[in-house]
Amino acid sequence: MRHPVSLLLVALVLAGCSRPGPSGYQGYLEGEFVYVASPLAGRLETLAVSKGAQVVAGAPLFALERSAELAAQRQSADQLRSAQARLEDLKKGSRPTELATLTARLDQARAAAELSKLDLDRQAALFKTQVIAASDYDRARLTHQKNLQAVDELSTQLATAQLGGRADAIAGAEADVSAAVAAKQRADWNVDQKAQAAPRAAFVYDTLYREGEFVAAGLPVVALLPPENLKVRFFVPESDFAGLKAGDRVRVGLDGHTPLDARVSYLSPQPEYTPPVLYNRDNRAKLVFMIEAVFDGTAALGLHPGQPVDVTVAK
Repeated sequence: MRHPVSLLLVALVLAGCSRPGPSGYQGYLEGEFVYVASPLAGRLETLAVSKGAQVVAGAPLFALERSAELAAQRQSADQLRSAQARLEDLKKGSRPTELATLTARLDQARAAAELSKLDLDRQAALFKTQVIAASDYDRARLTHQKNLQAVDELSTQLATAQLGGRADAIAGAEADVSAAVAAKQRADWNVDQKAQAAPRAAFVYDTLYREGEFVAAGLPVVALLPPENLKVRFFVPESDFAGLKAGDRVRVGLDGHTPLDARVSYLSPQPEYTPPVLYNRDNRAKLVFMIEAVFDGTAALGLHPGQPVDVTVAK
């Protein structure tokens, strides 16, 4: 009768000395990747990074073949210079030599008008004394009027030549310059987009193409993982879920690494890994909810997605 009792006592002692289960909640590291792509298609000419490397912000990642874009850039630059030259030409008016010719003709007309004025005065005095006929006086008077009209005409021509093009022509030329500037900016943008750089310091998680392969527009070539994009996903039972909220501090433990601090950033409103049935008292205790926590700054530098972690709530 004592033998079964002894066995029971031994089992209880062994159970009391056994290792306790892990405290906290289980989870894993998850990364939000930055997929770097070009909005334009082309052959991959240069891949400047390799898988597993660390890059700084602004470091070149890859470049696509861009001969057509460079040719379009040169064409747009030439068209812009042509449009700007036409606008400047319209604003300048006639050339200096043409203006000098009009000025000389105007001086000649003024001299002729002055001479005809003197002749008219003499003819008027003679006509009053009836020394000359009325026809001679009229001839002198009309000649002076003609010379005055010539002065007015040349003065107007000179002023018009100094003005340059008409307002409507200048407005049209300015619109051509604006359109050429926009075309040049688009051509520059196309050239720039064929080469991509790292938007921030990150770990090169993967390279998706090799040099020489054709890359369609918008398809990523390099996958980056900035350290601040690494987060923790862990699962808590329904009984503990209500006690957690965004901003709570947690402690993250990893094998072979010192524990790290993180803060809760997201609490899933949906239960995980449960069938869509009514929750009674038995299966409600089996519900778990997914929670995400983020690290401070670059604390997660050197860690990788998929690593298992143990999470405890900071006191």
